[in-house]
Amino acid sequence: MESKDSVKAPLLQCKQISKSFGGVEALKKVSLDIYPGEVHGLIGANGAGKSTLIKIISGDITQDSGEIVFDGAPLSLNGPQDAYKLGFSFIHQELNLVPKFSVIENLTLGMEKETKFGLIHWQTVSKRVTEVLNQIGLDLPLNTIVDTLSVADQWLVSIAHALMRNIKMICMDEPTASLSAEESSKLFKVIENLTSNGVAVLYVSHRLDEIMQLCSGISVFKDGECVLTTNKSKTTRDELVTAIVGRKGTAVVQDATERFKSEKVILSTKNLSWGTRVKDVSFDLQEGSIIGFAGLVGAGRTELANLIFGVEHPDSGNMELVGQEYHPKNVADAISSGIGLVPEERRSQGLVLKDSVKFNINMLNLKSIRFSKLFGLINNGKMTGISKSIVDRLQIKTPNVNTAVINLSGGNQQKVVIGKWLTRDLKVLILDEPSRGVDVGARSEIHKRIKELANEGKGVIVISSDNEELPLICDIVYVMAEGKIVGKLEGSEITKESINYKSYEHILQKNSESL
Repeated sequence: MESKDSVKAPLLQCKQISKSFGGVEALKKVSLDIYPGEVHGLIGANGAGKSTLIKIISGDITQDSGEIVFDGAPLSLNGPQDAYKLGFSFIHQELNLVPKFSVIENLTLGMEKETKFGLIHWQTVSKRVTEVLNQIGLDLPLNTIVDTLSVADQWLVSIAHALMRNIKMICMDEPTASLSAEESSKLFKVIENLTSNGVAVLYVSHRLDEIMQLCSGISVFKDGECVLTTNKSKTTRDELVTAIVGRKGTAVVQDATERFKSEKVILSTKNLSWGTRVKDVSFDLQEGSIIGFAGLVGAGRTELANLIFGVEHPDSGNMELVGQEYHPKNVADAISSGIGLVPEERRSQGLVLKDSVKFNINMLNLKSIRFSKLFGLINNGKMTGISKSIVDRLQIKTPNVNTAVINLSGGNQQKVVIGKWLTRDLKVLILDEPSRGVDVGARSEIHKRIKELANEGKGVIVISSDNEELPLICDIVYVMAEGKIVGKLEGSEITKESINYKSYEHILQKNSESL
């Protein structure tokens, strides 16, 4: 891999880039240079501004001020297609593949194909696809359906899609979060091959071992600023962690409204384990309590939620719900036991977007007798009344309850997902990234509703990558890393800085143990 010392000029320059959302500064005069043939690591705690910069480089959003220079010339992007035409490729954590399409269909999606007499000349297309797959060492039938592949092979298919074009830079966002060590090693070889051919790689990861192994240049983001840019030969893991975490801060003052408190344990887990993703997790959730789970990407938080909600089944350990053994056979069993889950991907997992607000709010109760008339017909009047009640309670902004959910804002869609659980007699509600992609006003309203649920005596679990969010609403925050609970914070201990430090502390410990 070439270092930036061996080339004359950067491929891409970000100069004094700033961006605000609703008065909140996401980026503050950030400058960053990316060189041909270089793997440049971009690291920082959750909410540091990494994703915002990537969206600007990809043309998804436009900076408020500052300049982007590409190959020595000022760059103006009107959208992602402009970036792709220039040779930029972006592989996000949520891979942009069509699951039911074949490998060859995904690799050629959106691209002009060789034709003969107006028909696609698949023999010529297949030859090109095979060449690209060979380039990255992926040997599989071209008609393989993508969702039958491992996550690692899906990543390689995404890289192959980028290589079908003449790419100059590729951005990878947490590429190894779901990969095994062997799969990660395979990906690293592909990255080395890319850079040896002059491709620049912007590598976003929380895993400092990978950053130190792969990257020649490293930039650290904190609170929207680039606080450190260095070469890996001139830094250490300890220095990087210090730059990421910064100094410890003060506790966020929650509102002074008295909340319902109880010593009664609603949900308890003991040494819960599932493969390498969840390891010996034990905690108690009390009636009226809000507990948070923090951690870096791949820490095991969502996997823990899936075990509680019956999506997956633990290999070992036990759960109790209101003092009784709890082993949900499936999601339906968990729901009937009084467990609810607001998923991280609300649009694909929590809503039927083309259906109405009324349908989505009532979807968990469509088979219930209270909605049925003679011959099992749906009681539309009752559905309307319940949905209007939830809309009023959560202040969902919609023209009426018959409006399709797809037409609502992200914040109001999230309220609909929460609202459907308010139609059930819940004991525990789990919210995975409850305020992701919503504006400040909607975020505040969602926090208010979470506290109301706790005041009703329900136990609430909040999983969040926003370390400014958890101090606002949680009584206890558990920090996870590599599937384990590595820290517990209570009361005034719960600060953004403390959460960040606990998230990275195990890296420092592993580093000192290896010396």
